[in-house]
This record gives sequence, C-alpha cells and structure tokens, in this order.
Amino acid sequence: MSMYRDRVHRGSASATVLRTVGARERRSHLTAPRVPTVGIDIGGTKVMAGVVDADGTILEKVRTETPDKSKSPQVVEDTITELVLDLSDRHDVHAVGIGAAGWVDADRSRVLFAPHLNWRNEPLRDRLAGRLAVPVMVDNDANTAAWAEWRFGAGRGEDHLVMITLGTGIGGAILEDGQVKRGKYGVAGEFGHMQVVPGGHRCPCGNRGCWEQYSSGNALVREARELAAADSPVAYNIIERVGGRIGDITGPLITELAREGDAMCVELLQDIGQWLGVGIANLAAALDPSCFVIGGGVSAADDLLIGPARDAFRRTLTGRGYRPEATIAKAQLGPEAGMVGAADLARLIARRFRRANRRRVERYERYERSGRR
Repeated sequence: MSMYRDRVHRGSASATVLRTVGARERRSHLTAPRVPTVGIDIGGTKVMAGVVDADGTILEKVRTETPDKSKSPQVVEDTITELVLDLSDRHDVHAVGIGAAGWVDADRSRVLFAPHLNWRNEPLRDRLAGRLAVPVMVDNDANTAAWAEWRFGAGRGEDHLVMITLGTGIGGAILEDGQVKRGKYGVAGEFGHMQVVPGGHRCPCGNRGCWEQYSSGNALVREARELAAADSPVAYNIIERVGGRIGDITGPLITELAREGDAMCVELLQDIGQWLGVGIANLAAALDPSCFVIGGGVSAADDLLIGPARDAFRRTLTGRGYRPEATIAKAQLGPEAGMVGAADLARLIARRFRRANRRRVERYERYERSGRR
C-alpha cells in the first residue's frame, strides 16, 4: 500500500513538473541534442540556409535566388542540397529543417501545394533525406517562424500564441502548450483567406474579399499605385520619388516615406493596420490566445502599423471590456525567424542521426577488435 501511495505521489509530482514544462513537443525540445542543425527557408524569391545552434544563434548563413517556378521541383531540391552540403563542409550538421511557403501535410513529409513553386504533392522530405544522409523535417514557413518566436523571440513564456506573417499575403500559425497546431490535414493557419468583405477584392486563391486583400504587402502597394495612377495630389511625393514609374512603388518605399512623415503613406499604413486589427479580433473570438505576434516584411513599419491594429482590435473585440485582452507584439527575429525555427524543430529528430552514427561507430569498433584478434 505504501508503495502504491509513493507511486501515486511521485506520479502526481511528475505531472506537476510536466505541466510547468508543457506538452510532449515542448518537453522534447528541452531534451533534444544540443547539436548544430541547418534551417532552410524557401520563399518565392530566395532560398536561405543557416547553421543554428541550440540557443537559436545563427553560426553561418548563405542564400541564393529561388529557381524559377516554371522549372521542375528537382531544380529546387538541387539548390537546397548544394546549400546544405556547402555548410556541411564547415559545420557538423546533424539534421535539416525546411520551412516551405506552401501547404505541408500533417506528416510533415510532402508539400501539397506551393503557390510560388511548382510543387504539387511533392515528397520533399524523403527526396532530400536520401540525398543528404541526415534526417530531414519539412513544415510550413509560418509554423517554423512561430516556433522560433515562441522559443527565442516575442512569444517566449506564452502557452497560447498566434503568429501572423504579413508579407505579399498573410500567413499564420497556432501554438498551444508548446505544440504547433497543424490541423487534421496539416494546413491550419491560412488566416489570410478568411473572407472579411463579402464580394470584395478578388484574391488569387479564387475567392473575393479575403483578409489578405486588405491587410498585406500587396494591399498596401495596390492602394498606393492606384492613387498614383489617378494622379491624386496626395500621391505627388511618391510619384516624384519613383520618377513617375508607378510600377516602382514598393512596400519598403511606402514605409520609408511614412517614417519621413508623408501623409498618404502614413494613412495607407493606418488603413492596413486597422484591417489587421479587425482580423485579429476575429481570431481572438475563435482561438482566444494570450498573445499575437506580428511578423513578415510589412511588420517593419512598427507602430505605424501595429498601433492602428491595436486600436482596431480593442474596438472590434467581442465582449470588449468584459474579458482579458491578448497582447499584440512585433516579432523579434526578423526575416531569419523561419530559418531559425526550422533548424530548431529539426533538432527534435537529430537524436535519430546520433543513434545511427553511434551504432555505426560501435559496429566499426567491434569489427576492428575482431580483426586484431
């Protein structure tokens, strides 16, 4: 009986400890080998690879242009392999993590669809693992960025986190109790395609009124170019800056002019921020996280964007005034977040490589001993 009580007592104590540590995936990262791994971030314009240590520090980084999407998946896989092998010449790489801009299946092995690359149900993990001879992990790039912010950035200490990445479109990810929530089929977090304006702007996804048509880099540039094309007086400054070449208007230029006080650019970022706040309020109603982390290129506008987002969030949050409000924070890791997160997630599978290597070494040593006899 005393043994039973002791077992129950120890079990409850363990349960208490495990609750403070978190669920399975969070415990795993705490016990994962502290070895260097490679993270790969694949976007529409670049492939970035870096060796990352167990503390999230980038030891070395290389990048190249993404092969044109009209080329075969083999060309992109060749590019990834070349980058990893280049880094392996100077670092002891134990696993490779890939964050891909596309839908990745729940097993994290296949890229089901990538809008910027010719990947359709592509078995990326197995193809690369066979070529690289180390374990490979594949995930959506927003998931890997969210993991990095939770581990090393703005989301540290949060048990319920939602990340929103504002770039050309809107991506996102959900973390609960130290686990990335990927959904039944692996494609959770496609927040940009929530419809917020029925019958609104046409989206490349085929629908109308998607959130990313009102709060993204594309939306920001579209509005600025429309005002410039209409020769609006409020656009004279930006027209002059690009020498009348309206196609040269970009998101970073709009942010730069807004920081200089250009009234039109400030207003455009406020509009984008307000739509961002409305979407965040919708997500809060559905998911009730403690923290929203805003990343992606557009987040470089800082409070010019996030300030209006916080105001709109408070105005449109259901039950406002009678419920705790989630915090809204800017991501801290910048454009390297996806790469760092992919590398850190890969550390969870690095132990397989270490065990396999150890067995090979042990077999070799036994063979050597038997030969000497």
